[in-house]
Amino acid sequence: MAAKDPRIDAYIEKAAPFARPILVKIRATVHAACPGVQEELKWRHPAFMHHGILCGMAAFKEHCTFGFWKSRLITDGKGRPARAALEKLGCLASVADLPSKSVLTGYVRQAMVLNETGVTSRTARGKPKPPAVLPADLRDALKQNKRAAARFEEFSPSHKREYVEWLTEAKRAETRAQRLATAIAWIAEGKSRHWKYMKR
Repeated sequence: MAAKDPRIDAYIEKAAPFARPILVKIRATVHAACPGVQEELKWRHPAFMHHGILCGMAAFKEHCTFGFWKSRLITDGKGRPARAALEKLGCLASVADLPSKSVLTGYVRQAMVLNETGVTSRTARGKPKPPAVLPADLRDALKQNKRAAARFEEFSPSHKREYVEWLTEAKRAETRAQRLATAIAWIAEGKSRHWKYMKR
């Protein structure tokens, strides 16, 4: 197992009590799945490196997140996009919210292969997607926030689509409302949906 970065130890120690076991389990699973993985702090949050950024995790006041740099290319056990399952990793309130160790290990190993073989999201692109159709709640929220509306107009079609997909994939009204509030705050700051994992 690769050496652990003491900065990550400190990050976990400073996290809220509910978050620590989540971060510890994610970290252990990544190390077990990818021997030799390197740890770094990226944008003030723990990141795992293997031929580039593999994945990263973060702790907030009420939830943790865990995401893959090439999440759009990761599939489930049947070769179908695992986007819905991976979206759930964006709001982890307890260890029980994590998928099983075997499923999580499978995601990590897929991400490893993608990095090792140099596959990028751009490599896998096919025909251009149509412009995103804004749902009514997002459209109304943007109308009420001129700064967010102006920034949203500056986004590329793919960045707009990422917010629309994130919002519309929410299964519960409460989740959708939380995502909408978060989206407007991030958009107003000019942040894309996956800003935490973007290279600077």
